[in-house]
Amino acid sequence: MQEGIRNSLLETSLLSGGNLDYAERLYESWMADPASVSEEWRRLFDSLPQLPEGVAEVAHSRLVEKFRGLPQRGQATTAAAETSRLPGSLAHEQKQVNVVQLISSYRVRGHQQARLDPLDLMHREEVPDLKLDFHRLSTADYDTVFSTRPLRTPQKAARLADIVSILEDIYCGSIGYEFMAIVNLEEKRWIQKRIEGGGGRPNFSDETRLHILERLSAAEGLEKHLDSKYPGTKRFGLEGGESLIHALDDIIQRAGEAGAKEIVIAMAHRGRLNVLVNTLGKNPSILFDEFEGRARYNSSGDVKYHQGFSSNIMTPGGEVHCSMAFNPSHLEIVAPVVIGSVRARQDRRKDPQGETVLPIIIHGDAAFAGQGVVMESFQMS
Repeated sequence: MQEGIRNSLLETSLLSGGNLDYAERLYESWMADPASVSEEWRRLFDSLPQLPEGVAEVAHSRLVEKFRGLPQRGQATTAAAETSRLPGSLAHEQKQVNVVQLISSYRVRGHQQARLDPLDLMHREEVPDLKLDFHRLSTADYDTVFSTRPLRTPQKAARLADIVSILEDIYCGSIGYEFMAIVNLEEKRWIQKRIEGGGGRPNFSDETRLHILERLSAAEGLEKHLDSKYPGTKRFGLEGGESLIHALDDIIQRAGEAGAKEIVIAMAHRGRLNVLVNTLGKNPSILFDEFEGRARYNSSGDVKYHQGFSSNIMTPGGEVHCSMAFNPSHLEIVAPVVIGSVRARQDRRKDPQGETVLPIIIHGDAAFAGQGVVMESFQMS
């Protein structure tokens, strides 16, 4: 056995790293004239995998010289000119790499160009990474067809102009997606598939659209009624965030369908009254009594936007018990309370995988970024 290993090493020693330049020069000589190298090298080169018929092999030294002459990123005009002088297939492959880099830039930085202001009053700084010339591309390439396999879209190839249009619609529309910092590759691809698979636009049926409209109308209608009937009364309305009502409805229905039996919700003051009525089903007359000071409590009272509530909501998977935790003015301090409540419910149900009880914690960006209890809750969870 040792003799066989020794012979194998002797036979392949010519391919060691120290002989790399010498072997490459011999290979290029063999490409020009197979008879120019010794019989041993000719047998070795003949045994290598061959390119498909009609595809010409390019010497490595030519590639090195071409890429050595390319300018640094940012000098787009010269770079495009240099790329155009490469062999046809190689030039296209280089631009395909540039297209892949452009797609990646939209995933990483596209949210910074998203049109989040419906009045278009907010100034948006330009993002160099999203410019064609940053990736050595130009409008002259618009009609060139490139592979779209890096994009999780149905089509396998498209013109550059269409690829840019798709990326703009998905990542720079009225919704911004920021997810590339996620370390778990499987989670990242899961998000990409759902963002890019539908071109960034959900394909709702007419029935679903009508349901969404009904939920939005209910949310807006309650806010307008409270505003007109109790002007000047502190209520922390949901104006501008009415989509929360449909979002919660959808989460509850999907969670029930997936097997959840209980949902525990924590949220700040903003929109709380609307969620109590339109999501959890609190009787509006009780809410109006609280506004008018006629509410009766079995224990010490508290302001109406601190109150909790619970109800059973029917889903495709059966009834789901939903609880809104009472929340003081300390905002996110309710987060560890809800996490503990969920863990206790999971233990009671003997559910170590946590598949039957779901926590939903909703707070504003300032509370999330500024309160230490958020980080502590993450560590505890």
